[in-house]
Order: sequence, then structure tokens, then C-alpha cells
Amino acid sequence: MYRLTDRQIRRFATMATAVVSAAVSGLNDAGAQPAPASLSSGVAAPTRTYRALVASESVDRVAVIEFGPQGAKMVSEHEVGVMLADPDGPHGLAVTPDGANYYVTTAHGTPYGVLWKFDTRTNTYQGQVMLGNFPATLQVSPDGRLIVVVNFNLHGEMVPSDVSVVRADSLQEIARITTCAMPHGSRMNRAGTKHYSVCMMDEQLVEIDLDGLQVSRHFLVTKGAEQGMNGAPATRTAAAGHAGHDMSGHGLAQPAAGSTTCSPTWAQPSPDDRTVWVACNGTSDLVEIDVATWRMRRRIPAGNGVYNLAITRDGKRLVATNKRGQSVSIIDAVSGATLATLPTQRRVVHGVAITTDDRYAFVSVEGVGSEPGTVEIIDLVALKTVARVDVGQQAGGIDVVP
Repeated sequence: MYRLTDRQIRRFATMATAVVSAAVSGLNDAGAQPAPASLSSGVAAPTRTYRALVASESVDRVAVIEFGPQGAKMVSEHEVGVMLADPDGPHGLAVTPDGANYYVTTAHGTPYGVLWKFDTRTNTYQGQVMLGNFPATLQVSPDGRLIVVVNFNLHGEMVPSDVSVVRADSLQEIARITTCAMPHGSRMNRAGTKHYSVCMMDEQLVEIDLDGLQVSRHFLVTKGAEQGMNGAPATRTAAAGHAGHDMSGHGLAQPAAGSTTCSPTWAQPSPDDRTVWVACNGTSDLVEIDVATWRMRRRIPAGNGVYNLAITRDGKRLVATNKRGQSVSIIDAVSGATLATLPTQRRVVHGVAITTDDRYAFVSVEGVGSEPGTVEIIDLVALKTVARVDVGQQAGGIDVVP
């Protein structure tokens, strides 16, 4: 006789009652750390305690990480999703500006994915809404009213996908805006008026006007052919325009020598809303685009397979994860110089979030095979990795609690 696992029983009960209980107190046995990790020698410990949340896609868990005077540790984790046979795949994660709630996308839904809402203090379930195919990165608007999610469509054909706009109060999807193939790297400007995402398969940065809920401009980021244009990108067929892109490795495959294919994976507006930085995973460099003129300002070198970006609130430093390079780069946003490149303990470096005081960066590392995921904490003053904490496998979406 087939026997359900304990995890399957819990999920079946959740579906049967249509109530999701997402609060699990204490430490989960899998990957729990009973003692804080030690700080790197010669680096001062923080005087306050920081909290971060990280989603682990392979095990359907969100972990709560604390980093303070005694070091870093995982203090709790809870499950997200209801699927019995396969992982739901929590991928993106974002905390509201007031820190009261956070949102998680589960990317592996059938046929579509889901956006979940939780209470930050208790991790209790607050609601959900179904979105598009493989919803991935997301962000909450600065006023807390909107959540914008890219529908990455990893497992579909290479056709234009879309971006979902959701009301935070009612969890109602109010728009689904077509952009281009495999939208990723979703970030809004500081004013909350524009949304930027990139499309890995179409070499595009796309700007959405959040007042009009439509694409306002797009920018071609192929090396040597950079060009800004008004309106939405031209529609391509599934077979056209995707030569030279990493179709299956999600930014891990090494491009051919001399390739000019950007394969953009992230868009990061500057805090003053004057520029947008684009991570070119294929060419391992960054493109800086002037928002007012919609022209490229410059192209600067970055780490091997640069993937995700975050910028300090003072606009002085960019932190870039290097997916192929197994490292994190800290870049002077003014001069373009790389200040430090720090190797990570494990491979497949993913996301990064910076504390509100610009002092530390929390970086998620997926790991490979049976390896746990890892959160690595970088001191942005000392330019050193100061702590590491193991979490669930395939750690991805990460954010810091304000």
C-alpha cells in the first residue's frame, strides 16, 4: 500500500480544508543550526541585529536568518505551497517597505504559479493569487500599494511573456502586461512610477509605466548594438532571435568566445532614478543606461556570469552576484571600478539584498546536488564575507526586513 510521507499528509490537509497554516515555531530539523556561525576574524561584529528571509526552491521552505553581535543563525523556517508530488518552488521573495508582510512566488504551479502573502512577525498565511507561468522575481512598490511580478515562463516556448501587477490590499491582479521572452530581474524606481525588467532571450530592457500600466520604452543591450526605442518590443516567433542564449542553464553556460550576446538577467535603477544598470550574464559586464535620454552611458566589466544586482541607498556601491564565477563583486558605481571580488563557499550564486543602513549584503547561494543552500553575509565597509548560514537546497529569493 502506498503511504504518504508526513510532508504530503500536511499538504493534503491544507488543500482539503483550504486553509494554509504557514507558521512553524522553532527550528526545523532539516538544515537547522543550533549555534550561531562565527564572525570572520579581524572584523567588528554588528551592534544591532539584522533579519533576512530566503526562499529555498527545492524544498519549499522560507528561512528566517538573524545576524547580530553573536554572529549569524537560522532562527526558523516554514513551508510554502500545497503540491503533493512535486515542489511548488518558492522562487522570488520581497518584504513590504514597512516590514509588516512579505510575498513569495511559487513558480512550479500547474498550470500557473502563485503569489503568497505572509505576516513577517509570525510567518502566518495572509492570502494568495494565481499569476502567470513561472512567476519569479518580484518587488513591492515604495508606497506598499502594488506588487509587480515577472512571469518568467521557463518551461514554455520562447515567446513573449508578461509582467503581473497586483494590488496589495486585495491581492487582485489588475494587469498582465506583455513584454518579451523570459522576463527577469524585476525592479521599480524609487518614485514607484516605473518598473524595469529584462528579457534573457530577447536582449531587452523593458520599462513599464505603472500609472498607465503599459510598456513605455525598451532598450536593446546587445554589445555593439545598444539602442533605446519607444514603445513595446516587436513580437518575435518562438524560433526567432534566440541564437546564442543559454536556454537551459539559466545563466550557467559559458558563452562562445567573442560572443556579443548580453543575455540580460537583472535591471537595477539607481536611487536617484537617473540611471538603470543591466547585468549582462552572457558578456559578463554591466550596461548603465541614462533614463532621461534613453541612451547608454557606459559599459563596465563585471564578474564571470554576473547575474543579480543590488545598489546601496546612497548610490555609491553596486553588489553583483556572479553565477558562473562562484563569487560576489562589489563595484564602485561612480568610477566603475571593482573594489573586491569575494569567492563563495558553494556554487550557483543567486540573489542579493542590502541592509537599510548600507552596511551589509545578504547573498543567497543555491548549491549543487545534495548541498544545502547558503546565505553569505558581506561587510560592505570591510569588503569581507563575515558570516555564512546553511539553509534549504537551491536558495534563491532573498530580502532584508526593514
